[in-house]
Amino acid sequence: MRISRTEIEHLGIAWLVLGLCFSIRYLLLQPHLFPRFFLLALIGLGAAFIGHELAHKLVAQKFGYQAEFRLWWLGLVLAALFAFLTMGRVLFAAPGAVYILAYTRPREEGVIAVSGPLANLVLATLFYLLSQGVGFIATIGQWGFMINLWLAAFNLLPIPPLDGRKVMSWSLRAWIAVTIIAWGLFGLIMAGIL
Repeated sequence: MRISRTEIEHLGIAWLVLGLCFSIRYLLLQPHLFPRFFLLALIGLGAAFIGHELAHKLVAQKFGYQAEFRLWWLGLVLAALFAFLTMGRVLFAAPGAVYILAYTRPREEGVIAVSGPLANLVLATLFYLLSQGVGFIATIGQWGFMINLWLAAFNLLPIPPLDGRKVMSWSLRAWIAVTIIAWGLFGLIMAGIL
């Protein structure tokens, strides 16, 4: 995988801002807990966000395309603004995307799009295993599990420019299968079952 310096900088900026967005309620309401929750957000979100974007990049490169992550500055500002105004209750996490520098066929575009949510589902499984531990490791696992499922589920919404629309355009069956898994597991978390 080829990664440029600009791409590393953009991923790093997005990762830090999203980590702040996920932990801002602690900064605003319980500052003494902020360092712990910021670290948890960076670990869980770092794996989720970077894994998701690099999966898109890797699959695009496997198809022979040049692909790079770029920040969407407005999306980054909106993420911070929504997080601050709602004390972290509403997160608009669209800080950028992997851009492919060529026209892709529908199948290739769909496979590239589904790779991000699938990476999140794999990472969610790994974090779930960590969550079965004890102490801080279990807490990292719980946060990572939740963040990865949320990112997979959110990105599978069939709304342009999210991954779900591209996957659905390529294969309705693939979209339904992955969406049921992601939203089903996320629903179990929200219901307190997982």
